Amino acid sequence: MSAALTPLASEEFHAPGLGIFDWPPLVEGQAWFNKPALLAFIGGLLVIAFAFAAFSRPKLVPRGVQNVGELAYEFVREQIARPNLGKDSDRWMPLLFTMFLFVWIMNLFGSIIFIQFPVMSRIGYPVVLALGVWLLVMYLGIKNQGPIKFFTNVMFPPGLPTWIYFLVAPIELISTFFLRHITHAIRLFATMMAGHLIIALFSEVGWHFLFVQLTPLGAPVGVLGVVMTILLTAFELFIQALQAYVFALLTAMFINDALHAAH
Repeated sequence: MSAALTPLASEEFHAPGLGIFDWPPLVEGQAWFNKPALLAFIGGLLVIAFAFAAFSRPKLVPRGVQNVGELAYEFVREQIARPNLGKDSDRWMPLLFTMFLFVWIMNLFGSIIFIQFPVMSRIGYPVVLALGVWLLVMYLGIKNQGPIKFFTNVMFPPGLPTWIYFLVAPIELISTFFLRHITHAIRLFATMMAGHLIIALFSEVGWHFLFVQLTPLGAPVGVLGVVMTILLTAFELFIQALQAYVFALLTAMFINDALHAAH
């Protein structure tokens, strides 16, 4: 009986797990250089190439890549920089524009055929970006507000009873200077990881029940898996752009808080 059950057991459906985020090294002996690292390098080159093609020789009437570049630049300036940084927006546009494009491309890799892996679903990449923003914010805050006022302006908002500062001060310290920067990275990472995992699940369902274990009962499940994969991929394209926008938006907000006292 056990021998008869073996073929059936081998055809059981196994949902994809966290192993889909593990990639072997592309070069033997270089564990760090794997598919996500290569994609991150390519993504950086794409941002540079796009910016060079769009803005190196600007024309009075934009065409082609320049037109796309100006539309993207205007979007970041009007929707991210100016609402949060005001008169300081032009100064920080190179950083915000580059960050928006880079994060978007890293996310977009998850929906490109034959690549199909969002780099930001590996926690190390959003952590490095968020850590860079944190260091920049600390530097700007201390430089513009002073090493003491930068912290006290946040920890001790005016107008509160004296006794409540014992509760508010540590909460504001931890939340403003640490937790919000941690969530800055985790929000991007978790969203990209969850989206990739869900799409991988439905695509595996479609493949398994249509090509591996095709049965009259399994075929509808397989068709449903294919349909859901297509719909979720379309939705993921929106989420990928949205997360790039949110990451750049929060960066602009953090920079503004460092440049100007909140109270």
